[in-house]
Amino acid sequence: MVRCIRDHYLSYDGFVLTHGTDTMAYTAAALSYLIQGSPKPIVLTGAQKPIGFDVTDSKVNLTDAFRVASSDMPGVSLVFNGKVILGTRAQKVRSKSFEAFSSIDYPFLGVLRDGVLLPYIRQDCKDKPTFCENLNTSVALLKLIPGTDQALLDYLLERNDALIIESFGVGGLPDYEGADFCGSVCRWTAKGKLVVLTTQVQNEGSDLGIYHVGHRLKGAPGVLEAFDMTTEAVTAKLMWIMGKTRDPAEIQRLFYAPVAHDILWPAEN
Repeated sequence: MVRCIRDHYLSYDGFVLTHGTDTMAYTAAALSYLIQGSPKPIVLTGAQKPIGFDVTDSKVNLTDAFRVASSDMPGVSLVFNGKVILGTRAQKVRSKSFEAFSSIDYPFLGVLRDGVLLPYIRQDCKDKPTFCENLNTSVALLKLIPGTDQALLDYLLERNDALIIESFGVGGLPDYEGADFCGSVCRWTAKGKLVVLTTQVQNEGSDLGIYHVGHRLKGAPGVLEAFDMTTEAVTAKLMWIMGKTRDPAEIQRLFYAPVAHDILWPAEN
């Protein structure tokens, strides 16, 4: 997709990509890192019901996507059910209904009503776009549940360069008898690998500074905090960063540097 857009960038005023809904938010996030500073709209859309069905959302979503792609709204966005969502903030929140996607911790860029695009947020972009095709996909995601065996972290260590841990509440790692999650994380970082701590909670992000379970790892070398980033954005950003560098200081700098409004919390604090 990146190569196709790059090769034809000067020939068109906007781009529409149709995509399956299951992983569309991941692609929207990835394109936000791989194509930065685009003054032209790059729009993803899809449907919950196929275009051949009597009742389908595909036709209106596709029409809306072309309306956004014909506008002056820059950068990567996802258009679905009359909503325009920033690529780094999109997340699939419903498995069947037409209201399938939401914007997490960021306003909608706009809405479409009766065929008219109503922008909520005006974005100016006069930069020249930069394109990147290198991704390191050696990233694992572990969602904790009560009773998770820490040995899972050690198993994943040998097979991945980075681990995203979705923990409980505002984040941190559990501390119960017979479990040493911090020790497992230290084994990751001792080998020069990355660990990102985030939350399973959809809105408002993580804050490792609140409870003891987060204090132990906040600011530790090789351990990053997702703050208000979505899991999709964290995943794509790690793949993009590790495709560029393995220098720890540069990785941390790039991770916390906002791209397409993917992270707001550190800037606010």
